Amino acid sequence: MKQLIVIRHAKSSWEAPLRDIDRPLTNKGIHDAHLVSSYISDLIPKSFVVWSSIAKRASETAIIFAQNISFPIESITFKEELYTFDERKLEQIIKSCPNDYDNLILFGHNEAITNFVNKFGNIFIDNVSTSGFVNIIFDNSSWSEIEKGVTKKVVFPSDLK
Repeated sequence: MKQLIVIRHAKSSWEAPLRDIDRPLTNKGIHDAHLVSSYISDLIPKSFVVWSSIAKRASETAIIFAQNISFPIESITFKEELYTFDERKLEQIIKSCPNDYDNLILFGHNEAITNFVNKFGNIFIDNVSTSGFVNIIFDNSSWSEIEKGVTKKVVFPSDLK
């Protein structure tokens, strides 16, 4: 069995004239990331690997989750290739996860996340919101062979307010 937790970065700011990759979180984004990460702490497996996009908004979200679910920030692997909006590229990255890890937590971006969870999960999600958490279980022993899985849990900030 393989378990994938995908988390869309929290709400980011468009106010400053920055490159997209450099946009930081808004106060609402910070609040929502704390809200969701505190709520899902009991849903996190005992052992896992954490990957995050290098984008500022994704890495800041990953750090907030790390603080609230007690995993060392230094254990987050920041991957340039996760700065993608393409679900096919996201699929390739997930399927490249070493099989030593049964549980992968990934912080990334839409449209890639919404399209991926709709292709691989069994529940249609119109849009994975910012700070959205989606947990999918695959009945596979190899990441490279994952196919349709079971969407075990979906948590959006709006569910908790």
